[in-house]
Amino acid sequence: MDPGTRRRLALGLQLVFVAAVLWYATRSIASQWSSVRTAVSQIDIRWGYLLLSSLLVLLAYALLIGTWRLMLQAWRANLEPMDAVHIWFVSNLGKYVPGKVWQITAMAAMAQQRGVSPIAATGSSLVVNLTNIVSGFLLVLATGASVLRLSSDAGPWIGGAISVAVLAALLALPILLPHLAQLARRVLGREIRVPDIPARAVWLSAVGTALAWIFYGVAFQMLAASLGLSHAGATGGYIAVYTSSYLVGYLTLIAPGGIGVRETMLVAGLSTLGLASEPNAWVLAIVSRLWLTVLEIVPGILFLGRGTIGGQSDSANPNAG
Repeated sequence: MDPGTRRRLALGLQLVFVAAVLWYATRSIASQWSSVRTAVSQIDIRWGYLLLSSLLVLLAYALLIGTWRLMLQAWRANLEPMDAVHIWFVSNLGKYVPGKVWQITAMAAMAQQRGVSPIAATGSSLVVNLTNIVSGFLLVLATGASVLRLSSDAGPWIGGAISVAVLAALLALPILLPHLAQLARRVLGREIRVPDIPARAVWLSAVGTALAWIFYGVAFQMLAASLGLSHAGATGGYIAVYTSSYLVGYLTLIAPGGIGVRETMLVAGLSTLGLASEPNAWVLAIVSRLWLTVLEIVPGILFLGRGTIGGQSDSANPNAG
């Protein structure tokens, strides 16, 4: 099978998968449309909570950008804060393309314009993504293992075993990085050389990404509060539900931006933990998607329209194009 045919087949499978997930979500909403419509009609937006929610998301972005800049230092590279913000938000638009590799590819290309080698940009982004996934799973286990639907009898043992395994993977990450880099090289089709990264830097990255997940989860709870759908004292549950649904959507490589997958998991998690009825959960899931899309895409488009990094135009940069 020639490469062109494989690409068309992969695209076709992606479209079929996304269509199937969206069909399931639409069917679930339609089956209880009267309840969903009632929930929507009763929404009275509390703008203070919505503003606080948005600020927490932006703070989570700042933590992740700072973590990436810290990791770049392992490659003896550095980016000015505004350049890093520009690159982060514009390359973040790539997550809405199926495959999840365009974000890292765009980040490497843009960082190269600022004198950072593509290897440093790609490698540091890869490390942050890996620690982000590991710390996210640890946080889910710490804040709400019931999201994983563990059985009542074996649940504590399974949850403990998973926690130990994930924690061991985190501690061993500095040793595993070269092997993971080889796997990423095959997926991305580009050379990735991982230097000897101090374990302290990897663990700091894990702490930074874990804090970002916490801010995301609290922001999600504030979003629910802005719609009048929050439950007092359930912050841990919101963190667990948001983080687990986002991770599942992110790791479903075939779904652009985890669309459909994240929402389905979100509704299942909210219902499992008793944080919302299913109709209210669907309302919150859909609003959450729109809210996060705005907070991700608008800054990216604004920086993209800016057309410059560090005050230099692309046309004046010999590395551009």
